[in-house]
Amino acid sequence: MPLLVGLALLAFWLYCLFDAITTPDEEARNLPKLLWVVIVLLMPLAGGVFWLLLGRPNGSPAPRGPLPQERSPRPEAPKGPDDDPDFLRDLDRRLRDEE
Repeated sequence: MPLLVGLALLAFWLYCLFDAITTPDEEARNLPKLLWVVIVLLMPLAGGVFWLLLGRPNGSPAPRGPLPQERSPRPEAPKGPDDDPDFLRDLDRRLRDEE
C-alpha cells in the first residue's frame, strides 16, 4: 500500500513538473514560469497542488497551428473497389465476356 501511494505521488509530481515546463511563459498565472518550475521541483506535493490551482493556464490552450479556416481541405479517403462505379462496370463487363 505505501508503494502505491508513493508511485501515485511520483506520477502526480512528474505530471505537474512536465506541465509547468511545457506551458508557454506568457500563459503561466500569478508567478513567472521559471519560479513555478522551481516551486514544483522543491515542494513536490504542495508545489504541484499550487501549480494546478494557481499557476496553470485557465481554459483550453491557445491553438498552436493554423486556424481551422486556414487548414487545407482534407483529402478524400481512398475508396474500396466495391465503391467505385467504374470498377464495378468493368468487372461486370469482364465477367460477361468470360461466360
